[in-house]
Amino acid sequence: MTPPPPSPPGPAALAELLDKQAIHEVVLRYCRGIDRMDEAMVRDCYHPDATDTHGAFDGTIDEFVAWAFRLLGRYASTMHLVANHLSTVAGDAAVAETYGISHHRSDDPDPRRNLTVGFRYLDRLERRDGGPWRIARRIATTEWVTAPAEGSRWEIPATDTVGRRGPDDPLYALLAELDRG
Repeated sequence: MTPPPPSPPGPAALAELLDKQAIHEVVLRYCRGIDRMDEAMVRDCYHPDATDTHGAFDGTIDEFVAWAFRLLGRYASTMHLVANHLSTVAGDAAVAETYGISHHRSDDPDPRRNLTVGFRYLDRLERRDGGPWRIARRIATTEWVTAPAEGSRWEIPATDTVGRRGPDDPLYALLAELDRG
């Protein structure tokens, strides 16, 4: 005998699912902001009074943005890939754990400047006064770091479309097409 199909989720389950999706998108927007060097996008992922502990850094969101973008300027490109993401929602507060790998590519010939880092973002998020979910507290853990062996880098052909850091990236032209309808 075949069991009956499951009942559709109720309003509370749907609300939790929407909250979890919104929280995941905060993490994704943060990664886009970092990789595209978009300070405003990164800042918008945090509450104004948020704090961030990121490696040796521990401070306010304003201090974090200044510190992070100073370091990011050393690289020709970065790419943050997120994998496992699990969030626990309790009303207007949540905790999310996100596993990821970030690639940092430098034009410096020293292979130690081209890093691949395994990390986790441990986020306390809040939805305040009916607004969107934002990070109130982040702890970024470093799980492992590797650097490529000398001579293992492959140059990108000049004919390839290459991502850019900032508003000249091809993404922004596609987004602008949405505005034109």
